[in-house]
Amino acid sequence: MFLINREEDIVLVEGCQRNNRKAQEQLYKQFYGVMHAICLRYTQHSEDALEVLQMGFLKVFKNIDRFQFNKASLYTWIRTIMVNTAIDFLRQRQHFQDIDATSQLNVPEVQSEALSRLSTIEILKLVQELPPATQTVFNLYVMDGYMHKEIADLLHISEGTSKWHLSEARRLLQKRIYSLKAKAV
Repeated sequence: MFLINREEDIVLVEGCQRNNRKAQEQLYKQFYGVMHAICLRYTQHSEDALEVLQMGFLKVFKNIDRFQFNKASLYTWIRTIMVNTAIDFLRQRQHFQDIDATSQLNVPEVQSEALSRLSTIEILKLVQELPPATQTVFNLYVMDGYMHKEIADLLHISEGTSKWHLSEARRLLQKRIYSLKAKAV
């Protein structure tokens, strides 16, 4: 997990609030890797991830005066901005359709044994191959811990649609994992 050093973060935030370029550069370098990984989870192309990352950091620097240590860690605050920026980016490029999902039929389970054989990069590629809306719901629910009601509110879809996208993501990932497993045999 990401280490939190409150004293260092306080100095860094105060420097950024004074528009100190060295502090801004340090914050950017410190969080670049982990935030880039988050952006990659939400986009299907590395170019899009970089665009989201840059837009997210612009928002971070523009709103650094609003950051409050008593409400969240610096990592959590920046991560929230990146996730919201990714969602805004995706919303601009596609329309999340409301799907009539009256029930979740046969939500497939992906066996942990199959997952343990895949590298992190292989799993990321599988997630990036999901349809954009399905990928977004999967990331929000599985990776970032949002509940279906929160996802529905963020994406302007129904909770049923959110549940359908999660079920669809699991189905597609299971199918692709078994396909990879069959190729390896």
